[in-house]
Amino acid sequence: MPAVLVTVGIAILSLMESNYVPRSLSAQDKLLHGAMYLFLAVSWMVPVARTFSSRFMPYLWVWGGVVAYGALMEILQRYCTLTRSGEMADLYADMIGALIGVLLVLLIRKIANRKS
Repeated sequence: MPAVLVTVGIAILSLMESNYVPRSLSAQDKLLHGAMYLFLAVSWMVPVARTFSSRFMPYLWVWGGVVAYGALMEILQRYCTLTRSGEMADLYADMIGALIGVLLVLLIRKIANRKS
């Protein structure tokens, strides 16, 4: 359930009409994109990891799914909103954030398995 709420929350924030997006915050905007998609990837790891017997397939599926979702949000911003625009730089930030999230979960799980 948390993963679904994060997914819906990102969709709302991504598609909400915005009349003012300051250009001076562009680097901060990319960091925000990365952080949101990092959190999205981490939130999806728990339900997805339970469905795979392979050790690494869940990481690939989550990363791919989160990147596809980010691409969809950028396409919807470009074609379905009046005040938002889809940007490749945002998608790159989403991809990097998702990758960091997946790698973070992988690292935490490796550390937890060594302790047990």
